[in-house]
Amino acid sequence: MPTDDPPTLILLHAFPLDLDMCRQQVAALGGKQRVLALDLPGFGQSPQRSGFTVDSAADLEAQTAPDRVVVCGLSMGGYVALAFARRYPERLAGLILADTRSEPDDPTGKQNRDRMIGLTREFGPSAVYDAMLPKILSEGTRTQRIEVVEEVRRIAARQSAEGVIGGLIALRDRPDATPVLADIAVPTLILVGEHDAITPPVVASAMAARIRGSKLITIPGAGHLSNLENPAAFNAAVAEFLDTHLCR
Repeated sequence: MPTDDPPTLILLHAFPLDLDMCRQQVAALGGKQRVLALDLPGFGQSPQRSGFTVDSAADLEAQTAPDRVVVCGLSMGGYVALAFARRYPERLAGLILADTRSEPDDPTGKQNRDRMIGLTREFGPSAVYDAMLPKILSEGTRTQRIEVVEEVRRIAARQSAEGVIGGLIALRDRPDATPVLADIAVPTLILVGEHDAITPPVVASAMAARIRGSKLITIPGAGHLSNLENPAAFNAAVAEFLDTHLCR
């Protein structure tokens, strides 16, 4: 829905990171509209909140954000973005779902979350990052772009154990968002890293097929953190989406 007053772009980060992972998007996309990166509860500068769920995070986002927004969520941020779409459709001007899925954790996934909770309690947040590293970054990034590996490690290491555990519980217990997809009536962009091992392209394609008129773009050379692994391609895709649908 083109307008002379473009909506605010809200950026929601992945687990177990914070809004700092979005700084390249804030810098690249802030020229035509307001861009606001938010810390999810218990991460970065956002205080830990008892009973954190993806729904309560969407409610908090609604309290913080302007009335009309485009929500861009990556991974955990994508789960919150889908909750926002379900709970506040009248506030939503556009939706960007990056390296995420609509389905809930299956029993194996829930067991893995519980294992990570135990790992965090025993060894701290860095242990979670070390366990996740082979899956969250592509092999090419891990072997050839050490600066990205170290950036992700730095952001993950500064999170609190309580925040990481709260995030794992919210991820483990999140509802099935698949029924929401057919009701999404705003322009929607789905992004996925070419080598995403957690929410692979086949998952993104299935999600795109359920959202009317959505556009699916694969980010070359990237894994699960596509905005950090190939920021140029990620930012270009988002900018084109905004220019086409929302900023003319």
